[in-house]
Amino acid sequence: MSFSLWLAFVAAAVVIAITPGPGSVLVLATGLRYRYTFVARALLGLEVALLVHLGIIALGLGALLATSSTAFLVMKIIGAAYLVWLGIQKWRATVEPVDTDQVRVATNGKLFRQGLLVNLTNPKAVIFIAALVPQFINASAPQLPQYLIIGATMVGVDVVIMTAYALLAGRFRNWFQNTRMLRLQNRIFGGMFVSAGAFLATSSR
Repeated sequence: MSFSLWLAFVAAAVVIAITPGPGSVLVLATGLRYRYTFVARALLGLEVALLVHLGIIALGLGALLATSSTAFLVMKIIGAAYLVWLGIQKWRATVEPVDTDQVRVATNGKLFRQGLLVNLTNPKAVIFIAALVPQFINASAPQLPQYLIIGATMVGVDVVIMTAYALLAGRFRNWFQNTRMLRLQNRIFGGMFVSAGAFLATSSR
């Protein structure tokens, strides 16, 4: 991959990362509630799922999801149902002191699983990557090094953008430390997750 082609891919990856979606909603919600060391757990889940998507594309399975209406529908229903469930859980979440909540999250890997499943169950992400990545792959050159470069670039860019989202949300964390504001936050982000699930359920390729 030439340097100019790589720069073009970086620009495309930035656009993908900045575009609002379930992953950015999760990062913002987590950044308002916890310090960055805990946000990083959700972020790790998001990036692992991103690499899984890229692996699916590299194996050629992304084309199946892009062309099979049944595969897309099944994946879409699973993803939408998870987002709606996550929204309901967020809406109904008990307002607790942050320290207590952080201890529980740290011990059960909840944030990592949320990040993993939010990205993993989004079929539109796979199809979008499937449409983008092949344009930057030289079919006549060894493909593994190219996919490694693309994977490292996508993850690096996404981590930077999502970290910026998390740090920005963290600046407002002190505004959400009383019971009333914590409950309001749960309602807002719960509604956003449900809306994202409804949007995914009604969307097409």
